[in-house]
Amino acid sequence: MNDTSPPPTLPSPRGRVSAAVIGYLSNAGPLPDSGDISAAAPLEDDLQLALYVCYELHYRGFAGTDVDREWDPDLLRVRAALERPFLRTLRDAATAHEYAGKALDGLLVEPVDGNGVSHFLRDEGELWQVREYAAQRSLYHLKEADPHAWVLPRLWGRAKAGMAAVEFDEFGGGRADRVHARLFADLMAGLDLNTAYGHFLDAVGAEALATVNLMSLFGLHRALRGALVGHFAAVEITSSPGSRRLAQAMRRTGAGPAAEHFYDEHVEADAVHEQVVRKEVVAGLLEEEPHLDGDVAFGVDATTYLEDRLAEHLCGAWRAGESSLRMPV
Repeated sequence: MNDTSPPPTLPSPRGRVSAAVIGYLSNAGPLPDSGDISAAAPLEDDLQLALYVCYELHYRGFAGTDVDREWDPDLLRVRAALERPFLRTLRDAATAHEYAGKALDGLLVEPVDGNGVSHFLRDEGELWQVREYAAQRSLYHLKEADPHAWVLPRLWGRAKAGMAAVEFDEFGGGRADRVHARLFADLMAGLDLNTAYGHFLDAVGAEALATVNLMSLFGLHRALRGALVGHFAAVEITSSPGSRRLAQAMRRTGAGPAAEHFYDEHVEADAVHEQVVRKEVVAGLLEEEPHLDGDVAFGVDATTYLEDRLAEHLCGAWRAGESSLRMPV
């Protein structure tokens, strides 16, 4: 990943809503109307791509798009209209726990059958599936920890200190070559994948887009700071065992030393992060703002729901001998 590379180009539309948003950013047409937004399925390609494009303006933007579009009031109104059905669907479908403690405890118990992506890749995955997984995850890992940084100004005390400590590790502990996004780019290079930021946007489906959009949604809204902490906790608690299996998968498939190193790094680091997140970030937040207990639980549940949905898509395609991507890598 070249950190000085230009921003990505705008993606190809996947429906009326995303076409209108992309056209507006290209100065080629109006924004989508409320009828088209209402008709778009909240978790499917058209709405998820439109929302991703809106959010990306707060990260690196797109080539040829005016930087002032980030705070375009008309576009922000459309983004809010896209967020509402996404958030409502998650609250209806994903909510499983009333309290954060119960939600977090559930993450510590892994299913006996072990039918997730990391189990599949460890036990029977092939190198082409590892490459697809890296492409699918690149939209997240090449901005790893960025959306979580938005919550720092909205925390204080133990929660802020703990969050900052974990984020410092995610950003390489002061060393550019150890930034986790950099390590993932090295993994991609070892797999002979294009490492440019956002390169695989057209190739990934709604399931992967939704997992990234969730972080942006929670990170950009102060009212959802509890959900963002819940999301962060879910990621850190489940990362170490999952990364151990993925490290084994990298070795078995011959993915290369950079791929092995990326997951080995997460096994060690995230085992420590889990304790900091539970005992300092979550506990500190709820000590200061106990009314956010349910929001933290919702963040955990929404993360689990969307990750399970992505896993079902990936493993379903691979077990059928098919690609999980919309186009070849």
